[in-house]
This record gives sequence, C-alpha cells and structure tokens, in this order.
Amino acid sequence: MAQPWQPRTDHDRAVLDVLYAVRAFSDALDRMNGDMKDDMAMNASDLQALRMLIMREQQGESVSPHDVAAHLRISTASTTKLLDRLTAAGHVERRPHPHDRRARVIVLTPQSRRTFFEHFGERMQAMRAVADGYTDDELEVVARFLAQLGDALTT
Repeated sequence: MAQPWQPRTDHDRAVLDVLYAVRAFSDALDRMNGDMKDDMAMNASDLQALRMLIMREQQGESVSPHDVAAHLRISTASTTKLLDRLTAAGHVERRPHPHDRRARVIVLTPQSRRTFFEHFGERMQAMRAVADGYTDDELEVVARFLAQLGDALTT
C-alpha cells in the first residue's frame, strides 16, 4: 500500500495547501449541488444534465441524447429515462435536429432556464465577486490550473 505523501519543501507545502483548498472547494460545490437538487426536486444526474445543457447553450452548441449519455457516463436506456423524467417535469424538450431530420436535440425550456438561474444566480454572483478581486494575470493562472486539474481527473 502506498504511503501518504509528506511535504518536505516549501513548494511541497504550498502544493498541499492548494490541494486542501481544492478539496474544500469540491466540498462546497457538493453542498451547493445538494441544495440545488433538493430545491429543484431532482436527483444528481438530472441536475448534472441541466448544468451541461446550460453550459452547452452558452457556448452555442446543440446537445443530443448521445451527448447527455456520454457526459453522464450512463447507458442509452438510462438516458432515455432521465430525458423522459426531465421532459415530464417541464425542464427539457426534444426537438428535431436542425440539419439531420433523423436526429433529436435536447433543449432547456424557458421555465427550466429561469428556475435554474433563480437557484444558481446568487451563487454565481458570489463567485464573480471573489474573481473580481484578482488581476487578469492571476485569473488566467487560476483558469489554466483548474482546466488542467479537470483534465487530469478525467483522463
């Protein structure tokens, strides 16, 4: 069994401090997502799907049922059940793909978008307020670090 890593240098201690901060941030995100999931009366996968749809919408990208399945790492049968649930609750609509008449895209309903931002908007403002306290160069470093950390965890 591998032994716990022990910091030996000032740099090692700084790395450990960053890892503790990442863990604390992850815990805060878990609590926030738990609160939102409860407030919106949905399970974790439903909330993840809505967040994905919001992000893709902001990037101008369409989302297929296959995209949802790949993002959530669930089967096509589970994806169908999830989308049926979100459709019945008025959160999403299945629409014809704009360029492929055989395919479907998943879009948020205006009601779902409003509800999501009602629950998430205040938290976004708080996060923006924290980010506003940093210089552009510092924010670039933070963004690069978080992107690389995300890549390291998902590969």
